[in-house]
Amino acid sequence: MRIGLLGGTGPAGSALGLRLASIGYEIVLGSRDASRAQAVCDELIKKWPEYKLNLVGGDNDQAAKCDLVVIATPWDSAATVVNEYIKDLAGKIVVTMANALVRVGKEFQPLVPPRGSIAAHVQAEIPLSRVVAAFQHLPATELGRLGHEVDSDVLICSDDPTATATICEIVSRIPGCRPLNAGSLSNALAIEAFTAVLLQLNVRYKTRVAPRLTGIPDRGDSI
Repeated sequence: MRIGLLGGTGPAGSALGLRLASIGYEIVLGSRDASRAQAVCDELIKKWPEYKLNLVGGDNDQAAKCDLVVIATPWDSAATVVNEYIKDLAGKIVVTMANALVRVGKEFQPLVPPRGSIAAHVQAEIPLSRVVAAFQHLPATELGRLGHEVDSDVLICSDDPTATATICEIVSRIPGCRPLNAGSLSNALAIEAFTAVLLQLNVRYKTRVAPRLTGIPDRGDSI
């Protein structure tokens, strides 16, 4: 599977791309500036020479033509960016991983985007695509530390069962991660907003928090 990341040169996007490349996926990090994307890829490949990383940089046009696409742009531009690639994204699984947050003083507060969540807003812009909300709570630093398990559950929301199953399969291959089917796309609002709580815990306890839910067997109903 060839996975493209639109706006994938930021900390979260590049870390996710790196991690997915390390488990065997062909990754295209997209950017408005293809040379910048390639420079990020070159740096990651140089940093992790022991891994055979199929990781290349390109512009967002190239990323949008991949089999599966992740939106790794800032939250407030996600819907605008996908609107530019409606034809390329039609019929494909499109993953949103952003959270609408603002920092007020020392506190992180969630915002409510149009249609209630970023994922729902993106789905409205590209109705022929199969949008999935996932990866919101994975710390970029931990994702980017190859050789170490991420140790997190990944909550996955979509209105398309096949898309949910596909992302569950991808997540299950990331060492330390467990995919959990969190229901329809309407639940993305709660998942996105909860990231504000996790960030606040990071600040207070000087750590990097990732969710791990109890009461679900390790081989439970993730799909």
